[in-house]
Amino acid sequence: MNKKKTILSALAAGLTLSTVLAACGGDDNEGGSSSNGEGGEGGDFKVAMVTDTGGVDDKSFNQSAWEGLTKFGSDNNLTENEGYKYLQSAKQADYQPNLQQLARDNFNLIYGIGFLMAEDVQKVAEQFPDNNFAIVDMVVDAPNVASITFKEQEGSFLVGVIAGLTTTTDKVGFIGGVESDLIKKFENGFKAGVMAVNPEATIDVKYAEDFNSAEKGTAIASGMYGSGSDIIYHAAGGTGVGVFTEAKNRKKNGEEVWVIGVDRDQYEEGLPEDVTLTSMVKRVDTATYDVSKQTMDGEFPGGEIIEFGLKDDGVGIAETSDKHVSQEILDKVEEYRTQLVDGELTAPATDAEFEEFMKNVK
Repeated sequence: MNKKKTILSALAAGLTLSTVLAACGGDDNEGGSSSNGEGGEGGDFKVAMVTDTGGVDDKSFNQSAWEGLTKFGSDNNLTENEGYKYLQSAKQADYQPNLQQLARDNFNLIYGIGFLMAEDVQKVAEQFPDNNFAIVDMVVDAPNVASITFKEQEGSFLVGVIAGLTTTTDKVGFIGGVESDLIKKFENGFKAGVMAVNPEATIDVKYAEDFNSAEKGTAIASGMYGSGSDIIYHAAGGTGVGVFTEAKNRKKNGEEVWVIGVDRDQYEEGLPEDVTLTSMVKRVDTATYDVSKQTMDGEFPGGEIIEFGLKDDGVGIAETSDKHVSQEILDKVEEYRTQLVDGELTAPATDAEFEEFMKNVK
């Protein structure tokens, strides 16, 4: 099928919306909502999400998604666990039964949070053609699935600029969760940002192959800091908690090390030792809010790819960046942000694109 690629305005249509619009009428049948995305009879709209193994309190990706649904529920007078809820996945084998359970419970819109859920969302969407689904960070080709993606490489480029201009050792690190096309976007965008402003820098890259192992995060971060990296950017979900733990322990011992957070503003995760330099904010909360609002209003974007980038304020740097990043560096970040938005510069998403990017780095 042909997918229609839609760019949503993340701020205008997102978290600022507070007016409750009644969902269009539809038969509240056993299979869930009607395939045109309309809410249930009488406006009884219900939305839910299935977390990946990182859990709803991962201080990152899943938590941001749930914050969006929580705000949507509050703004629309929905009751938690009835009008909006989440099911936690302890392991990957939980994805499919959790999605099926929500479909059987007649939720009008069901989110699969994370690219690892793609196969399960595909299968369950086929099993329940009258339910609407959405997946974050992956494209699922089905008429009753909305695919939400982000230009993570753009936001990662900006925090790379900050890292490249802040490091005093000219060595920084990147820790990914599971090596994949998605996390490669974070890695390559970050590396490009670092090299654009500090071509003499060395970037240490490692993958934990796990999004939910703080212990692995701590171990990898220990090795990186121990070998000279003074800043680590993580795109590792719950594994990233261990990066903060290692940085805080070293800060207590007098070392000047930093962490760059991901997905949401992770400034508080670095306290009380204050080790968060900045964060690459990815507005998963805006995405879950927006698509829920569209669906409730009878405009479910089934079969579409909805992409959020810098231009839509779907990615960027945290507002708390000015606590430790100088105005001079923030001005440089703004210069690169403008170039990326205007199309004068393209942040690489793949290894091949990064290699091409480096041909122009002097």
